[in-house]
Amino acid sequence: MPINPTYPGVYIEELENPVKAIVGVSTSITAFVGRARQGPVNDPILIHSFGEFESIFGRLWKKSTMSYALFQYFLNGGKDAIIVRVVHSRDADTSKNAATATFESSSGGPKFVAANPGSWANHYTIEIDHNVDKEQDDPSPDPSKKHLFNLKFKDRNGVTVEEFLNISRKNTHKKYVVNVLKEESDFIRVKDKTAADINALTASLPPATEPYTGKGGTDGVDIAFSDIVPPTEPGDISGPEAAKGGIYALDSADIFNLLCIPAPDSEGAAAGDAHYSTVYTAAATYCKEKRRAMLLVDPPNDWNSPRDAAKSIDSLSLSRSENAAIYYPLIRSPDPDEDGRFRTFAPCGVVAGVIARTDAQRGIWKAPAGIDAILTGVPELKYQMTDDENGSLNPLGINALRVMPGVGRVVWGARTLKGADRLANQWKYLPVRRTALYIEESLYRGTQWAVFEPNDEPLWAQIRLNVGAFMHDLFTKGAFQGSTPKEAYLVKCDKETTTQYDIDRGIVNIVVGFAPLKPAEFVMIKIQQLAGQREAQ
Repeated sequence: MPINPTYPGVYIEELENPVKAIVGVSTSITAFVGRARQGPVNDPILIHSFGEFESIFGRLWKKSTMSYALFQYFLNGGKDAIIVRVVHSRDADTSKNAATATFESSSGGPKFVAANPGSWANHYTIEIDHNVDKEQDDPSPDPSKKHLFNLKFKDRNGVTVEEFLNISRKNTHKKYVVNVLKEESDFIRVKDKTAADINALTASLPPATEPYTGKGGTDGVDIAFSDIVPPTEPGDISGPEAAKGGIYALDSADIFNLLCIPAPDSEGAAAGDAHYSTVYTAAATYCKEKRRAMLLVDPPNDWNSPRDAAKSIDSLSLSRSENAAIYYPLIRSPDPDEDGRFRTFAPCGVVAGVIARTDAQRGIWKAPAGIDAILTGVPELKYQMTDDENGSLNPLGINALRVMPGVGRVVWGARTLKGADRLANQWKYLPVRRTALYIEESLYRGTQWAVFEPNDEPLWAQIRLNVGAFMHDLFTKGAFQGSTPKEAYLVKCDKETTTQYDIDRGIVNIVVGFAPLKPAEFVMIKIQQLAGQREAQ
């Protein structure tokens, strides 16, 4: 605030920097929605490596195409991923449901239950002992009054996965077992129904002289979800929105840029009408209208040739969205979980990794395609197409995965689903669309300070300064066409964009334009033979 001078002398006042720096958002955080062996359900978890995925959601699993897509994502250069585990809802036929594991000793005693749905915990055990800090426990010599104990959660190999020391069966204790497990454990909970049940349950712990071992097993009473039937019902992956299930669980995630939803079974039959009409359509709409993200669409398994793809692309129940891109064909890779035997996989995870790698090396404005867009860990493609076959798919907006001599398998297309030539859409190219989404999200977050500021020229000037600084930084990095800032971008916020009528309604209008870089899809080399004539003297 201004200084009020009271005595003769020198005063120092620190002035605020008029430039409020707009920081560009992340460009390649990829969300994966699908099946996993274990882990929280409909809860977006940010991870940074496949090892982190294994610790929370379990290792590679043949029934989880998402686990393989994620493995291939990190293998190809991915850095950040958001995981949403989905499960199949309860069936009327309970034989299709897998019980949540319940841990109970053969001699009775307390019951514990797995923290999340599925039968994954049936091979785990819980061990309780009383080698506790004696000074913290009840001083009474009566063993029944001792309330502290240690709890270990062990895997099938006897390795301790989680350990909780000096926890208590007293609900007044600061380390009450129910609260400790609820807040700190990723795997187990006390099997609670009511407060009375909890007290009775924890009171039934064995005395200090008797150790307890409880093994996970099926409990028919608590059948809730299935990890046997793939999550293919509409409500499993694509909603319902009100319940924040499936893709809508991502509402709780701060930001993601790419969305992968591998088909439940990429090895067997076609992905099916439900995956396209319900899942992909809802996901494309969600990406466009709510999240400024791109959906990576996998081709159906019944696209056995480019001719099938060309005939079927417009018959799929999938709207042509500028926020979606499809890649063909499927990929074939060794399965690390099956002694390296080759299996067919959806390409979305590999492509997402290539996009993340390209963003890091060249920038979001560079098309994630070309001889540098190598598919790491992909020795085969399900179909190896020719140039002419590729030429039949490219005008339809289908991106090809190709084998290039001397290079290997690469991404050889960079169009959105609006990229069909006949659509003549401004969002034809993937890097152009992603650059626009990047600018939109960055400016949305970076101009929040302007809300409720006085709506007049001082505000407009500051907006022009801040947004212009952000756009100029992109220009210097080579994100736009043009040799000068005037040719490359436009930032306008003044009395022409914001009229008095707008001011009266509390609106300030900012116009931002940019000249995007478009990929050179077709390189034309013209060869001319020279006559070899002598130059006249």
